[in-house]
Amino acid sequence: MTRIAFISTAHIHTRSFIENLVKTGDGRSCVAIWDDVADRGKRYAAGCGARFEQDLATLLAAKDVDGFAICAENTRHGALLEQVLPVGKPVFCEKPMVTTAAEAASVARLVAKHHTPLVCGWFHHSSAEMRTVVRLIDSGIFGTITRARYRNAHHAAYGRWFDNPDLAWFADPKLGGGGAMMDMGAHAVHILRDLLGRVDSVQAVLGNHAGTYPQTDDWGIATLRFASGVVGTVEAAWTQTGGIGGLEIVGSKASLWNTPEGYVIGGPDRKTEKLISSATGRPDRMDRLIALVRGQLDPTEVAADLAATLDEAAIMEAVYTANRTGAWAQVARLPALA
Repeated sequence: MTRIAFISTAHIHTRSFIENLVKTGDGRSCVAIWDDVADRGKRYAAGCGARFEQDLATLLAAKDVDGFAICAENTRHGALLEQVLPVGKPVFCEKPMVTTAAEAASVARLVAKHHTPLVCGWFHHSSAEMRTVVRLIDSGIFGTITRARYRNAHHAAYGRWFDNPDLAWFADPKLGGGGAMMDMGAHAVHILRDLLGRVDSVQAVLGNHAGTYPQTDDWGIATLRFASGVVGTVEAAWTQTGGIGGLEIVGSKASLWNTPEGYVIGGPDRKTEKLISSATGRPDRMDRLIALVRGQLDPTEVAADLAATLDEAAIMEAVYTANRTGAWAQVARLPALA
């Protein structure tokens, strides 16, 4: 048995996470739920046969819990992690793990002190094709990589996805930490950081096109200067009504880009060919938490991904600073995890 407790059910992905635990059939289960919005938590608990726990401290001390899933509003992750990480049991936290560099530094110190296994809600970088891209980068097939781009976008603002009272917080910057860039751009920033390393500075333009959720950004474009010299572009939106998203890499010998039929590699001196996955995908989201609890993940890989996850928070804070000031913003350096 692998018994998971949820700390808040605020996030839009919570339902699918619980369904994973209920339906996979390999001994995983949701045994308890705490939520500061009691009605919301009780609804989810009743739906999966879990108990609703009124007191967070009681849940954290529970003997029948093997791991925790934090699905709270974005800006509440940091305070919850400060309470959960000292328990020492494996933790999954929805993305973005935190929304500021200061919170990221605090998490790094807590993990180093308590040695708590910690993973985040990313999934773009876990696919077999993206792990294959890592191998291709390492092989030098692209030559000198000069530019990279990642677009992650959908039509949530036009579709009024956040009119649901349970999800209205996504459009409240005090709870979301930002809008579309924080929500969708976080994935894009994380995968570029995962593939290409440290980011030194950023420039950004964010705005609101739909007017549906006027308190926050519903689209944004950020430019990332990597320590390696690569220049990256991140596009994020809740206003995307068509087009192809995903990754593009430009190198001196070859490039990779997305098409309706999938990723391809081509260049001036090579035939354009479909990307054939040669790597194994990583478990993500609930599968990743279960694998973490069961000791099935490589600790070195988990640590590397956590470093990229915490850097994402520092990068994203710089993105919002750059948009506010109209100037390049430096990315804060975080303490080492060990």
